[in-house]
Amino acid sequence: MTTTAGYHLRLRELPPTSQPRERLRDLGPAALSDTELLAILLRVGVSGTNVLQLAQELLSEYRGWSGLLRVDYHELCKRRGLGEAKTAALKAALEIGRRLLATGIEERTQIRSPADVAALLMLEMGHLEQEHLRTVLLDTKNRVQQIATVYIGSVNSAQIRVGEVFREAVRRTSAALIVVHNHPSGDPNPSPEDILVTRQIVEAGKLLDVDVLDHLVIGRGRYVSMRERGLGFPT
Repeated sequence: MTTTAGYHLRLRELPPTSQPRERLRDLGPAALSDTELLAILLRVGVSGTNVLQLAQELLSEYRGWSGLLRVDYHELCKRRGLGEAKTAALKAALEIGRRLLATGIEERTQIRSPADVAALLMLEMGHLEQEHLRTVLLDTKNRVQQIATVYIGSVNSAQIRVGEVFREAVRRTSAALIVVHNHPSGDPNPSPEDILVTRQIVEAGKLLDVDVLDHLVIGRGRYVSMRERGLGFPT
């Protein structure tokens, strides 16, 4: 069928076997591709491009969900085929997904390795545009009590106040904590400043009787355990 000027397919106008909504209903959401899931959010394409094609173009252009999560709202609004309504729906859906990942992470999850901490925080923190420093507070069995945000902005020894790092741990009488911060550049390799900050935090933990188990630096899809590398921790 030839596409005429000004014509665009809506989801309901696609062949029944190609309609993402019907496939979701019959097979469940897990059976749908990323393109189909995005097409459901977009609902309609644009002149010369049906909704599935538009969804595929967006995922390719922004390199998947993570790119769509990072791209600025106003920039996305200007993209042909979107506009404010579609952009708002897409950003809302992505934020719901992000919050769902965070839901329940403090429900007695036990930390056994740096990978466990990364699994809790890497997807979200790897896409932040500013540095965030957080503490994962643990009980005597290394179960998560709380994840607290300590700083937003550049993490350096001049700004870090040790009392702030340990405030929630002391309030909750935590047995241990793990420090986590991200590098917006995407490169998780620790800087000399990261190593200095880690040393200061570890020493303060000894005085406060709170064991600092690790300091993770998170990049885009990667992380570094400073304890595993022997950086900032006594050998």
